[in-house]
Amino acid sequence: MTTLKRIVLTVFIVVNANAIAQEFDINLQLRPRFEFRNGFKSPLLDTEEATSFIAQRSRLNLAFHQERLTAKLSVQDIRTWGDAATTATAGKNGLAVFEAWAKYYFNENWSTTLGRQVLSYDNERIMGGIDWLQQGQSHDAALISYKKENSLLDLGFALNANAENLVASTTPYTTNYKVMQYAWLHHNWTKVGLSLLFLNTGYEFQKSQNDLEVDYKQTFGTYITFKDKKWDANFGFYGQTGQSVGKQLGAWYASGYVNYAIVDSFSAGLGYEFLSGKDQNDTDTKLKSFTPLFGTNHAFNGLMDYFYVGNHQNNVGLQDAYLKLNYKNKQWQFALVPHIFNAPNKVLDAQGKQMDSYLGTEIDLTASYIVQKDIVISGGFSQIFTSTTLERVKNVTNAADANNWAWLMVSFSPKLFSTNKN
Repeated sequence: MTTLKRIVLTVFIVVNANAIAQEFDINLQLRPRFEFRNGFKSPLLDTEEATSFIAQRSRLNLAFHQERLTAKLSVQDIRTWGDAATTATAGKNGLAVFEAWAKYYFNENWSTTLGRQVLSYDNERIMGGIDWLQQGQSHDAALISYKKENSLLDLGFALNANAENLVASTTPYTTNYKVMQYAWLHHNWTKVGLSLLFLNTGYEFQKSQNDLEVDYKQTFGTYITFKDKKWDANFGFYGQTGQSVGKQLGAWYASGYVNYAIVDSFSAGLGYEFLSGKDQNDTDTKLKSFTPLFGTNHAFNGLMDYFYVGNHQNNVGLQDAYLKLNYKNKQWQFALVPHIFNAPNKVLDAQGKQMDSYLGTEIDLTASYIVQKDIVISGGFSQIFTSTTLERVKNVTNAADANNWAWLMVSFSPKLFSTNKN
């Protein structure tokens, strides 16, 4: 019996047992996305050509709730159109479990969630679901939650291994962190929201032959929001300490954003981010570059992903000053966001001379249109104007003059079945 047949059979069994279930929902998401990449993530070379493709997420969500128990199963197929032959008997990647968790409520305040789940907090700068990625991001974790009035507390724990081993492995676990513990506390007042985060992650590495060691990295800080009539703002401050691959770590991050609603449909905001880094001629073994870890980094520092999206880590850091213009009505939404990037630490040329700190300017234009409640069309165009300093940071020579990126996505999210009468 195929995996898909098992899922369908399970659905019918649960539906027929509806006399017991209080709520059961089945939702489908189909999300094809076209991308034109002409210098995406890194400047294109003069000898390279732009590329284009269509990627698709197909995700089936099953949700169940009964008295004190809530459970969710989410399976997905991620593919690039054409990565499997038209006569293929199986997809290239096959079905994968995105979420599979159960949540039990001890009482109205305390609950626990076990299984593969999305861990998303605040503006997702440190921990997020990375929904832009077709595969998203989820964790195998245990969660203890407390909720009362305007206060929230989450305590999370995770232990990862590569298999059900009989003896300790002699090779390091490198797929993800080895262990993780965190505490997130949030409280809302009338106009102000305050979050505190402490995150401890342990990464395994091979110190010497047959000698595995786990280094622990601590990320801690606060995220503050403010909203009053036409004004809203947020501020974030985080530090990182501990060790990474036997080296001491000391890094920090700061951000601020202030937005004003000029009219109900149009707003303008100014923002700034600072991520610490290290001079390229700094011989100190201490790591000084901040890493956003599990953040939804695509949403920050420009949509072309030149920084901190699988790259630019343990580097010279980043300063990002940006303007955000938003327009929206019932069906349309537009955003124009120019960024100016600078390096907060020294970048050296091939002769060892310090280069200008200016990295480049990126302009992001996005738009979305709600066709109906379960169909949304969105798209965007981004242009980055790189500098020789950025090309040096990216280790690129003979870069092309124009680097840009365009995309168009359609999201279908129909509800296939629900026992909820509301």
